[in-house]
Amino acid sequence: MKWLKKFLPRSAFSQTVMLIGCLLLINQLVSYLSVATYFIQPTYQQINQLIARQVKLLFVDGVDIGREHLTMVDALNAKVRDDGMEIYNQKQAREAGIDQAIYYGFLSSQMSEHLGGKAEVKIAQGDDFEIWIRPPQAPSIWIKVPLTGFNESDLSPLTLYLMVIGALSVAGGWWFARQQNRPLKKLQKAAISVSMGDYPEPLPLTGSTEIVEVTNAFNQMSHSMKQLEQDRALLMAGISHDLRTPLTRIRLASEMMVEEDEYLKDGIVHDIEDMDAIINQFISYIRQDQESTREQGQLNDLIEDVVQAESNREAKIEVELNPCPEIPMQSIAVKRILSNLVENAFRYGRGWVKLSSHFDGKRVGFSVEDNGPGIPEDQIPKLFQPFTQGDTARGSVGSGLGLAIIKRITDRHQGEIVLTNRTEGGLHAQVWLPME
Repeated sequence: MKWLKKFLPRSAFSQTVMLIGCLLLINQLVSYLSVATYFIQPTYQQINQLIARQVKLLFVDGVDIGREHLTMVDALNAKVRDDGMEIYNQKQAREAGIDQAIYYGFLSSQMSEHLGGKAEVKIAQGDDFEIWIRPPQAPSIWIKVPLTGFNESDLSPLTLYLMVIGALSVAGGWWFARQQNRPLKKLQKAAISVSMGDYPEPLPLTGSTEIVEVTNAFNQMSHSMKQLEQDRALLMAGISHDLRTPLTRIRLASEMMVEEDEYLKDGIVHDIEDMDAIINQFISYIRQDQESTREQGQLNDLIEDVVQAESNREAKIEVELNPCPEIPMQSIAVKRILSNLVENAFRYGRGWVKLSSHFDGKRVGFSVEDNGPGIPEDQIPKLFQPFTQGDTARGSVGSGLGLAIIKRITDRHQGEIVLTNRTEGGLHAQVWLPME
């Protein structure tokens, strides 16, 4: 059964169409068998019976053989009342095409019953239907009866009816399944948008009762999440604003400290800068790094901008830029990924950072490497969670939002970020972005 499941459709649309198609096939078979049993078969029986009566009439008064040198074939042809019926001997029958006729067992059985002996019935299909009968009264001859009302080239009304009904039923089933799945398709796209931080307009309540209820629940959930995001952004903006005011006052107060307290002043200024950086991370995470549109951009240009901005550091920076095509991206957001990764590399490395760009034919990416202590393997999957500082081995400080921000921006670009430890020591962060 497992191998059978591989060939069965998995989408609801395909399953519905397949179900309707199977039901229609069964219905067509039952209809055809019913018509064949109650309409076609009785018709053939009546035709067979009428032909048997005509054959019997040929032998009612006997056959005058020998008189006036007549053969049995000639004598029987002379008694034929229907101009369409013809009698042949074996040789003549073969010349007339008896060998191309098809033997029918059930018609032969019926004809045998009507004629009172073993009879044989064959049917040839040409321009007209031709029924060949070998009667038990004269097994050496063949009687041909043409049926001009039956023609192979004419499409049976029954067959045409079944084909039209089947085609209309399949088309109706396809349309029904498509209408049922259209709201689900919209719901799927809207759910993906919500997962990426975009909140679409409420979806229209169309479809079956169950789909309407699901859509209505999704609209309510989307509205609640959007309201929650707005409240959280407003809350964090208020907190950031309120915190910066006393921090500015503290910075001003530290500037007025006497020279004897210079060591205290330096510590206060350093703490204020750390708090400013944490506040900026909070704002970046809440903002979700949304830009209005994506534009074609060159990744190598962003890397050069970041390297230029960090050129005043004492650490050694290596750059390896490979040819990369332009891709649609939010340049400011991607540049923030680079800046955050480079900042982490400087903070936790030992004076060496390497930036590289890559293109594998399907994706464009960049990597940032350092020569620091690295991160335990079991800690890496947890680092992308907000407020998680899994890199305590590297002396982590901050809010724990840096990698969470990077992950969110990458997800919004349908990209991928991979963290691994270098064999030489240190961390290797690689980000891949799609071409479209």
